This record gives sequence, structure tokens and C-alpha cells, in this order.
Amino acid sequence: MQLSANIERQKINDSMDKPPLNLRRLEERIPEYRSWKIKDIVLVQHGVQAWEWHDGQDDRVGAVYSCTKSILSALIGIAIKRGEIDDVEQPISEYFMQIHRDKDSRKKAIRIKHLLTMTPGFDWPEFDKPYWAMKRAEEAVRFVLDRPMAHDPGEAFTYNSGGSYLLSAILSQATGMPVYDYADMHLFRKLNFRKPRWNSLHGIHEGGAGLHLASRDMAKFGLLYLQGGAWNGEQIIPEAWVSDSTSMHHKGYLHYEPPIFGAYGYHWWISSKEHNGAVDLYFAKGYGGQYIFVIPERQIVAAVRKEPTGKSDAIYAKRLLFEDILPALQS
Repeated sequence: MQLSANIERQKINDSMDKPPLNLRRLEERIPEYRSWKIKDIVLVQHGVQAWEWHDGQDDRVGAVYSCTKSILSALIGIAIKRGEIDDVEQPISEYFMQIHRDKDSRKKAIRIKHLLTMTPGFDWPEFDKPYWAMKRAEEAVRFVLDRPMAHDPGEAFTYNSGGSYLLSAILSQATGMPVYDYADMHLFRKLNFRKPRWNSLHGIHEGGAGLHLASRDMAKFGLLYLQGGAWNGEQIIPEAWVSDSTSMHHKGYLHYEPPIFGAYGYHWWISSKEHNGAVDLYFAKGYGGQYIFVIPERQIVAAVRKEPTGKSDAIYAKRLLFEDILPALQS
């Protein structure tokens, strides 16, 4: 049965068929959340908003950092459905002619799926180190494409926001419109997002970061995926794309400590019960602890925003999920 597409506050009480949300457990922990620099929490279960908390203020539009990548993935799926992009097997050389002049012929084998799974083969040192150099470059697309090849496409995972930037450039070429305008037409307005902002670089909206959303809209996006891409009776994202995007295509950073990452799909992270010891889930993740968690078997979406205090401090958002949210949202 399709879940409600409306995220509304709903009173949870003992008369409901499902066990009530343990609000006391969450509310008693608010001082701890503040010490962890958690800023926003929006919880959805069974298609309705179950609880939200904001640190001393109402919801606001703020940076979601690399959660942007998962939004971009959805837009690529929409463009494929609409016939504006062929499929994930399409070579990126069809969009970037300079690849045909490159001395390394392996670049001609890079396909859209390699950018989505962070496996294009570029020399891109761990944890996105060339990202800031890309932002300072005179031509960001050329900067990425000129990187030497360290691996054959599909061979190795290297976290690469440059590849996400290429995906954004591809989407803009394929649709003939800025990525923000495309997102606004086919996603943001359909979900009634609240005035999102998206930074651009050299006239192309950043694919790997730069998006600003309200935390309620982060939760809506997670709910859209939980519902298999459907919203108010409309199939916004193909259901097959949702499934493919949130399935493991590479082991990614399964063994990273602290366990803030997981395996990798199409610009989504995946963490199995075997990996986290609790439940199968997938998530969008942004620097420092921005998360959109989706837990299908429990019908839960959790949007968490945290003040960035360092990469590894994202673990506090994960602790919030496993130590507090999951026990509180028993189903």
C-alpha cells in the first residue's frame, strides 16, 4: 500500500494500532544532541511525520553538502526515464569531446554508471582532496577530465566530487537547461520544497555539493525513495531506478572507522544489517553529519542535520539513529 505523501505532524497515542513513538526517550536526550552539535531532526514513519526537533529555532534552509549527490542521482534517473539521457551505459565521451583527444584511451571507456558509482578510474586521492583545486581551476570540467587515470573504469572506488560535477554538466547538456531549473520542474515543485538553493561553478550547478534544503524537505526526499519514487499518485522517479540506485555496486568504505559510510550505489550509501548490526538501510550523507536515512523494513525516514565539526564527527548522527531513533520508533 502506498504511503501518504504528506508529511504532517501527527499525534501518536496509545489508541493507534502501531506502538507509539517514545517521545520521552528522544526529548530527554536533547541536551546530548546539543553537545553533539545536532541542529535538526525530522522523523517520518509509515508516511507521516512522527517527530521533529530544531535547535532553538524553526526549520531553515541550510547546506546539505554531499547529500546533493543523491538528489543529482534522482535527476539522472528522471532524465533517463524521459529519454534525455540514453542509459547508464552511455559513454561520457559523447558529452566531452576532449576525451577523444586524450592520450589515455581508457577515458573513452568511462560511462555514466562509473561516475554514479565513483569508479571512473581518475587519479583522485582519498576523501576528495582535489575538490578544492577543482573549484579554483579556470575550467572545472577540464580539470576533472585532465586528471590522469589510476585505474581502469569500474575497477576501483575513489570518492570523487569531480565525477559528480561531470554528471551535472552532462545533465545540463542533455536537457538543455540549468540543473537547478530541471530539478525545480521535475522534483522540487512536485514535493513542494521550500526555496532550495544550489551553488554553481563556472555556470554549472555543483553535482557533489552546494545544495541547500530545509530538513523537512530532506525527509520528503527520503520518503519519495521509500515509496519507490512515487508521490501523490505520480511516478516521479522510476521504481527500478530507486532500486538500482540503492543497491550495492561497490563495497565503497564498508570498513572505514568510525562507521560513518558504507557500501556504494548510484550516489547513495548502503549499510546492511550485517554491516551495522541492526537493520538494512541506505542513506544520503553530507560532510560532518548531514544524513537522510531510509529504512524500508521499518518504514522509517530520518533527516538529521549537524553543525560540521570534522569528518569523523558524523558518527554522532549515526549514534543518534542507532541509539535513540530506532529504539524510539519500534514497529
